[in-house]
Amino acid sequence: MSITLITILISAGALLLGVGIGYYLRFIIALGKRRSIEIDIKQMMVGAKEEAQKITDEAKKVSEEKLAELKEEEKKKEQGFKETEKRLIKKDEFLDARQVEIDKEVENIKTKVEEIKRIQEKVLNTEAEKRAELEKVAQLSETEAKEELLREIEKKYEEDLMVRIQKLENGNQEKLENRAKDILATSIQRLAASTASELMTTVVTISNNEIKGKIIGKEGRNIRAFERASGVELIVDDTPGSIIISSFDPIRRQIARLALENLILDGRIQPAKIEELVEKAKEEINKIIKEKGEQAVYECGIFNFDPRIVAIIGRLYFRTSYGQNVLQHSIEMAHIAGMIAEELGADVAIAKAGALVHDIGKALTHEVEGTHVEIGMRILQKFGADERIITAMKSHHEEYPYETIESIIVQTADAISGGRPGARRDSVENYLKRLQELEALVNAFPGIEKSYALQAGREIRIFVTPEKISDAEAKIMARDIALKIEQELKYPGEIKVTMIRETRVIEYAR
Repeated sequence: MSITLITILISAGALLLGVGIGYYLRFIIALGKRRSIEIDIKQMMVGAKEEAQKITDEAKKVSEEKLAELKEEEKKKEQGFKETEKRLIKKDEFLDARQVEIDKEVENIKTKVEEIKRIQEKVLNTEAEKRAELEKVAQLSETEAKEELLREIEKKYEEDLMVRIQKLENGNQEKLENRAKDILATSIQRLAASTASELMTTVVTISNNEIKGKIIGKEGRNIRAFERASGVELIVDDTPGSIIISSFDPIRRQIARLALENLILDGRIQPAKIEELVEKAKEEINKIIKEKGEQAVYECGIFNFDPRIVAIIGRLYFRTSYGQNVLQHSIEMAHIAGMIAEELGADVAIAKAGALVHDIGKALTHEVEGTHVEIGMRILQKFGADERIITAMKSHHEEYPYETIESIIVQTADAISGGRPGARRDSVENYLKRLQELEALVNAFPGIEKSYALQAGREIRIFVTPEKISDAEAKIMARDIALKIEQELKYPGEIKVTMIRETRVIEYAR
């Protein structure tokens, strides 16, 4: 145990000794490192001072150079300012001298103006004195002398002046007429359209008379069903091989004609089949109307119309005027109007559009009150047509005054197209007969002095005897005449009845 204890004690002593020696060595090493760090720090401080001194010297050198540059630049600017100041001083001196010269010139001008005024006053006074002396000698005032001189000159050269004026008038009139003839002849020759008359037939041909019985049906039920569905009247008389379709509406006539032909081909003639084929015919006719309207506007080069206007234009394909197809007439007019407008320098597009729609009211004359011109104007206004087109088309029957050159062109084109040889079937005799019937009907009323049918029978003007008919009676008579015309005459559109009662009082002063 003693040895173990001794061993332990020795080991503890050795451990303590090792610890002490280690601590001492660590102290010695730390002390050495501290001295080394202090030396490094001193060296770094010396290097930093040297670097700072170097930077300071360089900055001082740069600042001195910059300061020298600034001083040099300031010196140059100062020299420039001095030169500018010298130039301004010279300019001021020049302006002062110029102002002095201008003032002298102004004074000279004022002096000359005063001198001119004095001379003018002197001249005027001299002229007044001379005029007064002349008037005193001639015993005439200036105005009287001038009038006397003019009278003598007019009297002396009156015949020469009249001859020259007459020659100028005749020459200009002849030139204008020749120019107008050239334009019209050129337009007609350029178009060269066919003038064959068209008439939409209302007679349906049948193979045998047995079909008439089928169309009439038992107790007339088939024919009544057909007339009710199509809105026309069928005339099944003793005429062999034909059935006549009667209606004032050309569209209805064509629908009825197409439906009746299809019904005869089908052979099953009964009310249900009749209604079916009439509906199919309506769809087919409406399709034709749309196509014809689109073809018309495309052919005339007009692309800004409302589709509803185009559809109404297509309806004119089934309308004729004295045997002339109205749609073809309108297309022909549009081409003629366009050529005339080009020659005259007018608006070609407006002239062509006005010509194409000039008779658009005829498509609806049996459905709407008013003349076809008034109806056409309302249609175009309702569907937003250009106001210039309406102005161009409304004067083609001279119901409205001409407001533009295009309106005159449209009326001229209408006369050319309708006046072509063979364009219209109606004879002069039939035309005069209609007017005579209208006048004869009116003249049968008591108290009528005379009457005149105007505008192709669209208006009747009646002159009454004022001693026999009073104003109140004239109003009543106008209404009675209108009712009688409605009952006894057949006519498209409407007829305007104008009653004129005039009272004249004549006295003589002796």
